[in-house]
Amino acid sequence: MPADSGLDGDRATRVDAPGEPSDYRASLDRLFQRRRFGLKPGLEVVEALLAELGHPERAYPAVHVTGSKGKGSVAAMTQAILSAAGLRTGLFTSPHLVSYRERIQLDGHRIEPTDVVAGLARIEAAADALRRRGTVDREPTFFEATTALALDWFARERADAAVVEVGVGGRLDATNVLDARVGVITTIELEHTDILGPTVADIAREKSGIFHAGMVGVIGELPTEARRVVEDTTGRLGVPVWHLGEEVHVGDRTLSEKGQTFTVRVPGRTWEAVDIPLLGRFQPSNAALALAAAHRFLERGGHAPAPASARRALSAVRWPGRLERIARRPELFFDVAHTPESARAIAESLGEIAPLSDASASAILFGCLRGKDVGRILDALAPLARTLVVVPVRSERGLDPAEIRPLATGRFPRVVATHAAEAGLALARAATGPDGFTLVVGSDYLVGELMRSAHPAVDEPDLSDPGLGDRPSPPPDR
Repeated sequence: MPADSGLDGDRATRVDAPGEPSDYRASLDRLFQRRRFGLKPGLEVVEALLAELGHPERAYPAVHVTGSKGKGSVAAMTQAILSAAGLRTGLFTSPHLVSYRERIQLDGHRIEPTDVVAGLARIEAAADALRRRGTVDREPTFFEATTALALDWFARERADAAVVEVGVGGRLDATNVLDARVGVITTIELEHTDILGPTVADIAREKSGIFHAGMVGVIGELPTEARRVVEDTTGRLGVPVWHLGEEVHVGDRTLSEKGQTFTVRVPGRTWEAVDIPLLGRFQPSNAALALAAAHRFLERGGHAPAPASARRALSAVRWPGRLERIARRPELFFDVAHTPESARAIAESLGEIAPLSDASASAILFGCLRGKDVGRILDALAPLARTLVVVPVRSERGLDPAEIRPLATGRFPRVVATHAAEAGLALARAATGPDGFTLVVGSDYLVGELMRSAHPAVDEPDLSDPGLGDRPSPPPDR
């Protein structure tokens, strides 16, 4: 793992508070065991849990962000803009890559370990009380408990606003309990079809469930059938909507070594020379959605949006693991893309950053979860490199490299499978020429594991599912 990891200072520090590491780790161990309950769409349990906690979700207005990709970036940028405007602003995102505390932040500062311990104790006590009274028929899931922890902490910290990223879908997601002033849909594509439905229209119906009467909306560029569903929903509810490419415009884009600059226009406001230190041709659109969402939120709250503060906020925003440059000569990029569309966006963006004059100089490290459209993902990545190194992902849902390898054969001239991410990264780096790049891609789990390997002092569970620490030793390289 390169010494220059590209991680921020907070991410590199030990997460334990002095004198309390065992309490913090024990609290997270209990929380992570809730993953055995799986994903339970529906609001009954989280609503009961929040009621038991005194309805903290009603203490502040929110921006609610969903979408098939880009929602985390949009949420992070929206929070940065609102904080720069003078509002104490919470941010709730998922999943985390290195530290659980990444998920819950206030004005860019992560929740403290002591607050995690105290907050989870309140969640556990509330859940026990509900179960004793027979108010609910099951325990809260990992995500429901984490959502309640975040919303409760924001209220206790007297947040003025919160920006909340949806977990999966929208209508039945645990986050759909907010007093949301603005709703955002970034993109819609086929994803989680076993939960959200088999068609783009089905998925659009679930995601548009974040809209409620009294809100306003900001929507990215959607497929025709998805847009029709979203507009049917917002029209029926009387939710006025701005669309990317119509009311929200991005133009004058230029690339630099450290990021990109562009102009964003919305009705009544123009932001000139917006500069972001993020790579990827998709990030200006994400920034535009964030600017539009923050603008609408501030105006509806009686605040005067300040263009200069918004530009300053965006110039400092960071969102690790999203086409993040980790090292140079040869270059190393991390990205969590795990759908064909996001892989295609990464390929197009890398074509801008590192023109593909000789794909034989570059290598890709790939691992993913079961249920992904591996063939189409690899089709999108194949023009980038001649070497593909396939590794397991540390999850019970991880796809075995032996199952990926036949799909890669014929798409990549050289395919190598190995037993672990770090070993695979070493092989991929060895196969990368001085003028090429290495791309790590395919899963949050894969990127998170490699980031954690740079900071072994982080003493908390990783993204892996419960019980993986006791799994048998991996097979040798093959």
